[in-house]
Amino acid sequence: MRAWAVVETGKPLQEIEMPTPEPKGAEVLLEVTHAGVCHSDLHIWEGEYDLGSRGKMRLTDRGVVLPLAMGHEIVGRVVKLGPDAQNQGTKVGDLRVVYPWVGCGKCAICQKDEENMCLTPRSLGVYQNGGYATHVLATHVKHLVDIEGVDPALAATYACSGITVYSAINKVMPLEPNEPVVLVGAGGLGLQAVAILKALGHQAICAVDVDAKKLEAAKAQGASATVLATRDGAATTKGIVEACGGPVAAVIDLVNGTQTSSFAFDALRKGGKLVQVGLFGGEMNIPLPLMPIRALTIQGSYVGNVKELRALIDIAKQGKIPAIPVETQPQKAADAVLNRLKNGQITGRVVLVGAAA
Repeated sequence: MRAWAVVETGKPLQEIEMPTPEPKGAEVLLEVTHAGVCHSDLHIWEGEYDLGSRGKMRLTDRGVVLPLAMGHEIVGRVVKLGPDAQNQGTKVGDLRVVYPWVGCGKCAICQKDEENMCLTPRSLGVYQNGGYATHVLATHVKHLVDIEGVDPALAATYACSGITVYSAINKVMPLEPNEPVVLVGAGGLGLQAVAILKALGHQAICAVDVDAKKLEAAKAQGASATVLATRDGAATTKGIVEACGGPVAAVIDLVNGTQTSSFAFDALRKGGKLVQVGLFGGEMNIPLPLMPIRALTIQGSYVGNVKELRALIDIAKQGKIPAIPVETQPQKAADAVLNRLKNGQITGRVVLVGAAA
């Protein structure tokens, strides 16, 4: 198979030939038709995460092996099924979105279909080759979800940005529809979060970003209020409180950097919850007495499980989720798209389109 792979971290992707995998057991081989380009791909490409005063966390130390075809937002057409994947509701020629956040497949967590929490992750596009290639190997037929009636380019985004924000939203619910939910970041994740909140019937949605153009997109997507973030965290907190009519019950930080975590924390009301999603990096310093005095909750949220992907696709099939802006580019443009994303030049999502589309 052909792949557009990270051969050396921080260097341009290279178009290389890799062995086309042969499906075994319940595995399924697909020809990639669509692959979303996600902000977390930047961290994989760069090879590390910023841990603030604790230094850097290098992905090679976590088991990432190069060369690697990134891409975890994948839609593909089934070309071959392993012997144990036969007669399981999927056949050759079917178009499916691929759940990428797979684990060992054997532990109690994986058996509950919560593989994103497995202690031995094998995620596609991270620890195994993903969608920046002509073919991808799904580790189990149960990880394929039918997308009939949904635009495949949009469906690809649900495998990461979709279930990531859906899972984070589930962590702050239930809330009254007019209880403000603050979304920090109005990129692909932020717009997806606005869309899904709208689909769930939520009305009070406040988007925060440093880019006025992205805030305009959030407003067009359905956000009820927007706040332009500044270098002055206190001013940003004040802007959130003013836009929402007071301190808030829920903030979902889709950036999750040192500065955003600070102004997000300060915007919470008593009993409020901050859900941290993004991987921008840095560290968080909080006044500890305020945690019990204000009964606050800070919770991390890592992507989502396959049950959430199935539920989200079901909502999408009903036509309830407003489509986010999606731009398509050929697979060979993967490196150029990554650089545009790094430079903040993308609104919504860019999806790479393969020859099989």
